[in-house]
Amino acid sequence: MGFSALVASALCTFLLPLLLFLAAVKLWDLYCVSGRDPSCPLPLPPGTMGLPFFGETLQMVLQRRKFLQMKRRKYGFIYKTHLFGRPTVRVMGAENVRHILLGEHRLVSVQLGAAGPCLLVYPEVKRLMFRIAMRILLGFQPRQASPDGEQQLVEAFEEMIRNLFSLPIDVPFSGLYRGLRARNIIHAKIEENIRAKMARKEPEGGYKDALQLLMEHTQGNGEQLNMQELKESATELLFGGHETTASAATSLIAFLGLHHDVLQKVRKELQVKGLLCGPNQEKQLDMETLEQLKYTGCVIKETLRMSPPVPGGFRIALKTLELNGYQIPKGWNVIYSICDTHDVADLFTNKDEFNPDRFMSPSPEDSSRFSFIPFGGGLRTCVGKEFAKVLLKIFTVELARSCDWQLLNGPPTMKTGPIVYPVDNLPTKFIGFSGQI
Repeated sequence: MGFSALVASALCTFLLPLLLFLAAVKLWDLYCVSGRDPSCPLPLPPGTMGLPFFGETLQMVLQRRKFLQMKRRKYGFIYKTHLFGRPTVRVMGAENVRHILLGEHRLVSVQLGAAGPCLLVYPEVKRLMFRIAMRILLGFQPRQASPDGEQQLVEAFEEMIRNLFSLPIDVPFSGLYRGLRARNIIHAKIEENIRAKMARKEPEGGYKDALQLLMEHTQGNGEQLNMQELKESATELLFGGHETTASAATSLIAFLGLHHDVLQKVRKELQVKGLLCGPNQEKQLDMETLEQLKYTGCVIKETLRMSPPVPGGFRIALKTLELNGYQIPKGWNVIYSICDTHDVADLFTNKDEFNPDRFMSPSPEDSSRFSFIPFGGGLRTCVGKEFAKVLLKIFTVELARSCDWQLLNGPPTMKTGPIVYPVDNLPTKFIGFSGQI
């Protein structure tokens, strides 16, 4: 190897990584300085931001109290650092802390929790909807599932859903492997329930759940019960009856928490129908009364318009088809977007505004049929559509007449995975409803 080649090799081996590291440090310094608000004449607190990207998180985790004492001695009662992926100012001292605590919701806000009755809404609503779906759709009695057993089913369902779109590689620890293992846990519990139904002559509790009706329909057509098909159908019922409904119910809490005027209009409608009286005076909910709650139904529709639980649907082109001047070849995947269709629909004006009144006036059927499709459409419209609408209306009624609430992090950032949910799980502070509107 010649001298020039050795020099080039040395440069690549030692100098280039060093230059990249120095560049990263410089960019990190620029990033740290760029966080300063130019409209404020005051400087940032003293302190250091640590390593690029990692900040000083490792030092704090490993040294803990020693690290904090060293920082306090060096920089005083207010200093900057970079912890857990975010630039941070650490504050101590009675007067400094007083300024922060008295600035709640004016100067600062809680990110992951707060003093007082705080609830992470999304996981709690998911558990509630899961229990309802297990009871009404599959006929599971509360005594059949211990808290641990119920939690195991919830976790198995979440694991299965997380891995719905994994690569088709079935090896240990792959997404597909974990998803199939979770599905097997769910199927085992469902099969146990199906066999118990087959052994009974009459449904337990005097009513027939959706799974029981499905079994009777199959037998009434002279068909043999196929255990695998029943388990798949029951799993689909659970998915439609709990994951998507939990997403919609969480969005309802978010929108009503952000739009108190809408919540008050819901309460006025409940008051007119005798549903907002004292505990012993409230009219009982029934299907006829629920049908009369037109504005409440519009609130649910507007929630589903702005935040549909499922962002779209998947299909496969059975043959080459033409669409709006383009071809979609046979065998290609086709995704129809629910959220984008709502966004571009000419039927809706001021699309970014949460306005349930837009649904109070009937729209021409031809123009609105596929402009508003939170449950899909065509032959494969969501099988749980009516169940979801009734459940969400009951949920809204009980929520509006039971409590007031405040979103601790303000408007949530929503993510799809594959169901729409709030990234921060929607931490919320609930208080009892005074009954005054």
